[in-house]
Amino acid sequence: MRATYAVALLAVFLLLMACRSDPVHYHTLTPLFSGNPRLPQPGNDLQIERVVVPPQVDRSQIVIRQNASELILLETDWWGASLAEEVQSALTLALGSRPDSDTKMTLRIAVLRFDLVPGHYALLDARWRIRSGQVGSQNMKELVCQSVFQTPSGVAVEDLVLAQQANLRNLAAALSEAGRSAASRCP
Repeated sequence: MRATYAVALLAVFLLLMACRSDPVHYHTLTPLFSGNPRLPQPGNDLQIERVVVPPQVDRSQIVIRQNASELILLETDWWGASLAEEVQSALTLALGSRPDSDTKMTLRIAVLRFDLVPGHYALLDARWRIRSGQVGSQNMKELVCQSVFQTPSGVAVEDLVLAQQANLRNLAAALSEAGRSAASRCP
């Protein structure tokens, strides 16, 4: 009887161990805060209307490229929010330090490629539209540009996320430069 009880207990223990899953790690494209607190900037009317990301990577789990045709869904590495929201939050934060502007500017961003290639690079290819002035008015300007940024990366998921954070900072700098030029030329 005692041996049967021990075998049953061991079987339950092994079954529970087989069902155990690795913990989920959450990542964000918003970098850590560094520096002094930023005060609200009067006149900064920049609004990101919409961010669209490719359907292949538009999911909670982080998606990496294995080779030229294979994508791998990382079951234990997730974004803290939807990928489009992560991109929008990171850009909103980075653009908050843009010089004051009296012109209301709106942005639409279509991410064409969001590649994470372990041990190689993170790539961000985005087509964006910046519009200044009132829609329909004579002083309205619209500028459509495309920016591609590629940053070397290590093998770890954290390295890939940090590289993509750098790409988003570079995109924010390009958007800010276009804003300073009153949407008259692509950077």
